[in-house]
Amino acid sequence: MQRQTTTSPLLSLPGAVPAEGPDEGVAAHYGDLFREQRALADGSGFVDLSHRGVVTVAGQDRLAWLHLLLTQHVSDLPPGRATEALILSAHGHIEHALYLVDDGTTTWMHVEPGTQGELVAYLESMKFFYQVDVSDRTGEYAVVHLPAGSIAAVPEEWPVREVPYGRDVFVPRGELEARSHPSSATGSDSAARFFSEAGSPVGVLALEALRIEAHRPRVGLETDHRTIPHELGWLDTAVHLDKGCYRGQETVARVHNLGRPPRRLVFLHLDGSEVKLPGHGAPVRLASDGPDGRPVGAVTSSARHWELGPIALAVIKRNTPVDVTLLADGTAAAQETVVEP
Repeated sequence: MQRQTTTSPLLSLPGAVPAEGPDEGVAAHYGDLFREQRALADGSGFVDLSHRGVVTVAGQDRLAWLHLLLTQHVSDLPPGRATEALILSAHGHIEHALYLVDDGTTTWMHVEPGTQGELVAYLESMKFFYQVDVSDRTGEYAVVHLPAGSIAAVPEEWPVREVPYGRDVFVPRGELEARSHPSSATGSDSAARFFSEAGSPVGVLALEALRIEAHRPRVGLETDHRTIPHELGWLDTAVHLDKGCYRGQETVARVHNLGRPPRRLVFLHLDGSEVKLPGHGAPVRLASDGPDGRPVGAVTSSARHWELGPIALAVIKRNTPVDVTLLADGTAAAQETVVEP
């Protein structure tokens, strides 16, 4: 299935530099990457994530039905409580990560850019006799991220996911269009107040640097076709180990009981003297084996952090010693354990 792409109206703002790769369609930055990172760390600014897919599930059976499909316990999810969940293959491999909130009548979720069509098709195939209505709302709503500490007041009618590191707001796309042309009178007063209080837009690269610092994985970057939740630390946030059956549960239970996932996520402090960041998929080797040694894993995400310097996430073999220096595409890297071996 061909993946859909969405282009943000905020790319027309002065200084906007388009992002590439999985974040194509929004701004990578607006001219000063480190200033934008500091703004987020200080609780100001907002990040345009309007390229992400938005899916809703309505109907009286929605939570009970989603509970059967997802790795997370959601049958009793209270209105307004944010959670995240995975959809796995029959073999327990990660297919989708869903970032959810229920407003009392509808479950809202955002997913990786361009994957909403695949997700909706899967959900539609699993409806059977349940009273649920699955909709792709990407054309109607855009996701905007506010950092923790932001003073912006979100209009009551906009769904919000509040998490420790900030708020994900589902903004009507027309209001985002109005924000890209502040002199127009097409936006509502409450939306104008929201964007005024939120402050200046911040590029997605700044949020990515903070994501990497916080060790939060992303589908399509930290995952491949054989990734299981245990390898990325998703058991802590997106998997409920005591709920009923769901697709892939057998693998989750077996690997959890054995305690031996084949790979593990690590955080890397890269040598700051190197000019080039290792890209996605760059080989990771033991420093003792040299640049031509056998790879023990691969870089999944990398960024330049305003305080920590160059950093990265990588997925490596589980039995790689935790105290050895690694080489990420030839760059020396000290590892920090994310998933215990």
